[in-house]
Amino acid sequence: MFIPTTRQELEALGWDALDVVLVTGDSYVDSPFVGVAVVGHVLLAAGYRVGIIAQPDIHSDDICRLGEPALFWGVTGGCMDSMVANYTATKKPKRSDDLTPGGHNDRRPNRATIVYANLIRQHFKDSAPIVLGGVEASLRRVAHYDYWSDSIRRSILFDAKADVLVYGMAERTIVALAERLREGQGIEDLPGLCFAAPEPKPGTLVLPSYEQVKADKRAFIDMFHTFYRNNDPLTAQGLSQQQDTRYLIQNPPAPYLTQEELDAVYGLDFEHAQHPFYEAQGPVKAMETIAFSLTTHRGCYGECNFCAITVHQGRTVRWRSEGSIVREAERMARTAGFKGYIQDVGGPTANMYGFECRKKLTRGSCADKRCLYPDICPQLPVDHGRQVALLKRLRQVEGVKGVFVASGIRYDLVLADERHGAAYLGAVVRHHTSGQMKVAPEHSEERVLRLMGKPGKGVLLRFQRLFYKLTKAARKQQFLTYYLIAAHPGCTEQDMHALKHFVRGKLQINPEQVQIFTPTPSTYSSLMYYTEMDPFTGAAVFVEKDPGKKARQKAILTAR
Repeated sequence: MFIPTTRQELEALGWDALDVVLVTGDSYVDSPFVGVAVVGHVLLAAGYRVGIIAQPDIHSDDICRLGEPALFWGVTGGCMDSMVANYTATKKPKRSDDLTPGGHNDRRPNRATIVYANLIRQHFKDSAPIVLGGVEASLRRVAHYDYWSDSIRRSILFDAKADVLVYGMAERTIVALAERLREGQGIEDLPGLCFAAPEPKPGTLVLPSYEQVKADKRAFIDMFHTFYRNNDPLTAQGLSQQQDTRYLIQNPPAPYLTQEELDAVYGLDFEHAQHPFYEAQGPVKAMETIAFSLTTHRGCYGECNFCAITVHQGRTVRWRSEGSIVREAERMARTAGFKGYIQDVGGPTANMYGFECRKKLTRGSCADKRCLYPDICPQLPVDHGRQVALLKRLRQVEGVKGVFVASGIRYDLVLADERHGAAYLGAVVRHHTSGQMKVAPEHSEERVLRLMGKPGKGVLLRFQRLFYKLTKAARKQQFLTYYLIAAHPGCTEQDMHALKHFVRGKLQINPEQVQIFTPTPSTYSSLMYYTEMDPFTGAAVFVEKDPGKKARQKAILTAR
């Protein structure tokens, strides 16, 4: 069912009031790909009355349309940070928006989470508690570097004047929070929660204060290391950080969902469509991608330094059962408008489904090393066998003509799997590639790759040879496409010329998928960008900060 978003829908359900009102910076798309829809359905399944107000008009009383909730307001900027959604890497306004009806980028305010929280306070003076969540809140929960103001900002909890912040994927935390509030019980011990307090919480690690990290870049690096290392539910300690006269308290993360719980979430009654109230205002482009795609897992142990997935979803991969995914494919095949093609089967990285480090599962992530960099850890039992079996079953679902793997493939994992790597790649080449396969080497120069946390170009070339060998054997005309980054910390124009020489000579392409690096909150690459230091060695790092020169780095690579 659609979660109600109008007063008429509440009346049709026989509800006179709501327990929770969720406010989002995106249109309301009822899909398991959309965090606010997941949270709404999880709360509905737990017996709470929930409504959603999507992209409220901040110049009217639109925020009042569903009344005040009995338990709390849940506020999110949307599926991505609102500043990332609204601006390019060179800080120019984006004209289009894939999650706004009609596609025009004119509905989501800058710093949407803060704006919506203040809007609620404006219209409801003694409001029910305001709870922040989603990517924007999760990645801005401690003092952080903000690229768009080029400054260190306080926790978004303080800037939004909210009561509570839930971080990570949050299903466990949000249901427990609702239960505690309904029963009138305290919430300060809930995992996955941040709140303000007059003093540090006993037993927590005390981070350098906001004022310290604002004044001292080395203190900011030390703070970020501690913050980053305390994100695993099995090993993390709670954190306290002074922000003004008060302290931000971050409780340890909530335990990850079990496979049974993850299956239950994806089995909830999603409509897999934009709500009719918003569809009448225009379609959302995102539906072209997510309507007929399948999520197989969460989390990523790749830990690329420029990516925030690790901080939000976690370093431990959790996957759905094969049966759960197949049942969703069977439902999809019965859906009106389905033309027989599942457009993607994957997650943050397509080929991390079905295997994880046994040590990590029982004792948590390692504090002193990574799973894939500089080399793949021998403790990680890389095995694509489950994914090969899953893809085969999906091909056999009645009504399905084709199944594609459109999420990026981690090519070093394929090569590391001596038992099933070639079989996996062969299956993807024969059955699951729509002309092009996406991989993300990002660069070719070793110094830049080290700062990115990415494997060297030798691994890429080995994969390239295997891909084209299997493609030729399958008698297919298919190609690799490469995601590349310009102006990452450490990257000079000379490095871009070297990358151009590599992609023209070795990859034999004229690259098109080239991004200028965007410093997003709570990533190591953003830390490098702000401090102009390598956070792991303390060495100085060249950082291109001039917008015109950033664009020139990209132009070096894309010029024909």
